Amino acid sequence: MRFRDAILAALTSVIWGLAFVATKLGLEGFSAAELTALRFLIGCLPALLVPRPRIAWPRLVAIGMTLFCGQFLLLFFAFKAGMPAGLASVTQQSQAFFTVLLAAAFLREVPSPRQCCGMSVAFAGLALIGLTVGGDLTMMALGLALAGALSWAIGNVLVKRTAEVPVLSLVVWASLVPPLPALLFSAVYDRHLPIIGALAGASWPSLGSALYLGTIATFVAYAIWGDLLQRYPAALVTPFALLAPCTGVLSSTLAFGEVFEPVRYAGMVFVLVGLAITIFPGRPRMPGLRRAAP
Repeated sequence: MRFRDAILAALTSVIWGLAFVATKLGLEGFSAAELTALRFLIGCLPALLVPRPRIAWPRLVAIGMTLFCGQFLLLFFAFKAGMPAGLASVTQQSQAFFTVLLAAAFLREVPSPRQCCGMSVAFAGLALIGLTVGGDLTMMALGLALAGALSWAIGNVLVKRTAEVPVLSLVVWASLVPPLPALLFSAVYDRHLPIIGALAGASWPSLGSALYLGTIATFVAYAIWGDLLQRYPAALVTPFALLAPCTGVLSSTLAFGEVFEPVRYAGMVFVLVGLAITIFPGRPRMPGLRRAAP
């Protein structure tokens, strides 16, 4: 890989890691449903210029509902339920292991011994994290975050079955899906006119965070990542994804002063080690969308 492209790969993962901090700031001014809708209302604007991918609308809607709407709506509700930003950046990586399991069940892709080892290490880490439920982490928050990761994994499997479609056009047009269900959910759950009142009363940090999530973390980062995956083997690009949770933990510590007990840190390390074992060369190549962050 050229040095310039390696820098771009690292930068993309850093962008996704910082998105967890941006999410926490954004949720100070918006509800979970409003921030989901706003992120993808911004993210889908390039659809005016980017051609629609050549896939059926039902499949495109299914990808948008799982990869984007379900993943981020559940994750943002996890934040509202008390999920720390740094911990979320690690637990969301469990999507990689859910993806392997779903691919084995529905695509008959048998996990390699390396993948099985990585998943075992990662699930041991999740078990350690589960032992720390209480105080700043509720079972509801952890469950919602893992449900979001599972939705992400389902989207990954759907994307894998459309591997011939350009990543950028798929991301842009799939972004058209989440706003409507998120706004409908907001109208019921938030009990007020979605977005409009929230935009009027939101702080500048919240507005800036929503803009960051919709432009930099969605359109720009996916465009760079998709381009790299089209020009290099997936096994060469995906290891850079480890920088996302590392960035998320470090930036959350600096921004919010998040400090965890040793058992939770040990669990987070186990998850990252399991992820490293799973994504480094030796596993089947999968589409790059599954290495994204919030």
